Amino acid sequence: MPILLICLGSVVRFPTEPFGIGVAYQVFNFLGQPLNALIIGLFLTLPLLSSDEKVAEFSERISQGIVSAAPIILITGAGGAFGAVLKATEIGSYLGTTLSVLGVGIFMPFIVAAALKSAQGSSTVALVTTSALVAPLLGDLGLASELGAVLTVMAIGAGAMTVSHTNDSFFWVVSQFSKMPVALAYRAHTLGTLVQGITAMTVVFLLSLLLL
Repeated sequence: MPILLICLGSVVRFPTEPFGIGVAYQVFNFLGQPLNALIIGLFLTLPLLSSDEKVAEFSERISQGIVSAAPIILITGAGGAFGAVLKATEIGSYLGTTLSVLGVGIFMPFIVAAALKSAQGSSTVALVTTSALVAPLLGDLGLASELGAVLTVMAIGAGAMTVSHTNDSFFWVVSQFSKMPVALAYRAHTLGTLVQGITAMTVVFLLSLLLL
């Protein structure tokens, strides 16, 4: 089924399968799998080995990669586990139910998504949970129109990026690959995600004033 993109009252159709379902689709689907893409990338880098002892150099590069990646993988796993513990406490459902009764219009989806994201670290969980909570309330919020639904989705997306901190694996990937201390990551990455979320929500609010 085509995806309907509603933009300023007009409906634009985008095919969900531009390559069909034949050979081209199967090839791109296979190449696009994460493990397959990584293996292909690994083989493509082999000609870049410059020394005469290519096997020794390859082993050295692998060792260097493990040394660099191991702490990131461990910390990311710990952050994901922390987020899973928070999910098990039902804090997300509590925050969503509590905040959903606020009469703040288009800001309500943003606040709920931001609270869920900040509490348990997963943008996906924040998106899905907020969508389920907000969908029955669109009429009460004055967002039951097509453009209202579009702006609601945008508001949820803005909230789901606000904010990324220690219970989010993305926080650790950015901080460790950038070699930032945790304190600096809070000031740079966490504050950055807060600014981008608020900026996105400000744009959504201005659009709601013009379009609703």
